[in-house]
Parts: sequence; C-alpha cells; structure tokens
Amino acid sequence: MLQRSQPDHDLISRRQEKFRHDGRLTPPRAMTSEGEIITAKQGRRVPAGALAGSPVSIGIVEGRARVVLRLDNANLEKGDILVAPYTDPAWTSLFPLLAGLVTEVGGLMTHGAVVAREYGIPAVVGVDDATRKIKDGQTIRVDGTHGIITIISTAGAGTT
Repeated sequence: MLQRSQPDHDLISRRQEKFRHDGRLTPPRAMTSEGEIITAKQGRRVPAGALAGSPVSIGIVEGRARVVLRLDNANLEKGDILVAPYTDPAWTSLFPLLAGLVTEVGGLMTHGAVVAREYGIPAVVGVDDATRKIKDGQTIRVDGTHGIITIISTAGAGTT
C-alpha cells in the first residue's frame, strides 16, 4: 500500500471530472444483465405535443407542474403535480399534497405507482425526459388512465 503525506491533486481532479461527466449521462430505461438495451415502439396514438408513459393510477387531473429533481429541493403546495425523475420511500411525505404524479422511470409496481394508487392520485410513469420537457409552473393534464401527459399552458413556467 502506497502511503502519501500529500493528496494526489491530479487523481482528485481526474475523479472530479469523471464524476461531472457521469452526472450528465442518462441511463437507458431498460437493460438486460448482458448489457443489451431494450427499446419499445409506441403501440398507441399519442396526440401531437403530448408525452406518453405507462398509466399506473387511473384518473385525469389538471394542475401546476412542480419539477423536483431532488427531494431536498421540493417546494410543493396542495394540488400540485409532482414531476420527478423517480420516487422512493423518502418521498412518501409529499404524496398527501399531490394532485398527480409524473416520473421518468418506474412501472406498475414501483414506489410512486403503488403510493399514487393508495392515495387515489392519477399517475403516469416512464415518461422519457419528463423533467426536461415539462417546465416548473406549467399547467399540465395527467391522464393516468391512458398514460398521456398534455401541456396545457406555459403561463407561470419558471426554471427549476
């Protein structure tokens, strides 16, 4: 084992750059254990300009989109629609405030889907690039029955 009295600044710099690079990557939605990336074609009609995902909790709701990339940055009010990369059990305390849920990853049995059904909140998961395509403050419609997200209004849209 090599012992150093001084930090290796070159190694630290390389690792920091690798960390920044990796943070900009977007993983595929599905990959086999052999590394094969699985893609699927849409088998349904999606209105022009709408976003499609997996319908996991029935109902239709319109409201203000709140794009939250990290739980510690969540600033939600009752009736907001949470748009997030994913949810896990730490996010559960937000659900009583929500009118709807949109996530970029997930399926029928993932955390957000199960909790949305428990609370009776319309939800669509697996919406590619939802946190980039939907802007914080926009009015959106979540159709949890058909898996369609429609942007109704850009009024009030701000930055995340």
